[in-house]
Amino acid sequence: MFVTTCGRANQNVIEKAQMAADILSIPYIPRKKRSIRYHMKNVDQDCLVIGKERLELHTRNEESEPFFFHPNSASFRIKRILRGEKDPLIEAADLNEGMTFLDCTLGLASDSIIASHVVGEEGNVTGIEANKYIAHILLHGLQEWDSPLPELNRAMRRITVINGPFHEELKKFGNDAFDVVYIDPMFEEALTDSHGINPIRQWASYTGVTKEGIEEAKRVAKKRVVLKEHFQSTLFEELGFEVLRRPSAKFHFGVIRL
Repeated sequence: MFVTTCGRANQNVIEKAQMAADILSIPYIPRKKRSIRYHMKNVDQDCLVIGKERLELHTRNEESEPFFFHPNSASFRIKRILRGEKDPLIEAADLNEGMTFLDCTLGLASDSIIASHVVGEEGNVTGIEANKYIAHILLHGLQEWDSPLPELNRAMRRITVINGPFHEELKKFGNDAFDVVYIDPMFEEALTDSHGINPIRQWASYTGVTKEGIEEAKRVAKKRVVLKEHFQSTLFEELGFEVLRRPSAKFHFGVIRL
């Protein structure tokens, strides 16, 4: 992996790229009017591109789309909540204003954005992302993305991003550190018609959920541990979750009440 810039980078973008290279401990390669694909082929590595508007992850696979941060489904989910409609995750977590929420599998951060909106300024949302490049993009995207929806912007700005495997990061928290601990492991197969999540699949961590990991989650959670899984998953029963079944949904939420 290396860092480069967009095609017509100003000095601010170049400095951001150099800083990203230092933070991530990867090389910085000046763009020099060459294509991204030229540089990737030349050094045989994927790259992080720092642009004026956003950060992108590019892969050498020519068929793959670049990954960049966008609120994905969070925008219309917040609009539904503002209209008084219910959100399945918020119901499963029994989340209310002022509560604390730990998202162990941050991904595109859509669930964390919704949680942040619901818990508000008095609450706290922290997200753990295993891939350091995705974490870096999320760290900047959540602070810099400008939506026409003020509630969405405020929710994004309040999220804290941590990089690391969630099984290990959980061990660093004290007992009852969060009201709710949420785990949404990456599905091996696409379970959504939305193309928004597809670019992250090649970068995502597919580390499975273990009994030891759930025990740590139970220690860290004060009120609930919530697991999102395929509706046919055996993990709910194996790990002691009460399944909240949703008719016609391809995934269900499991809950351990503490």
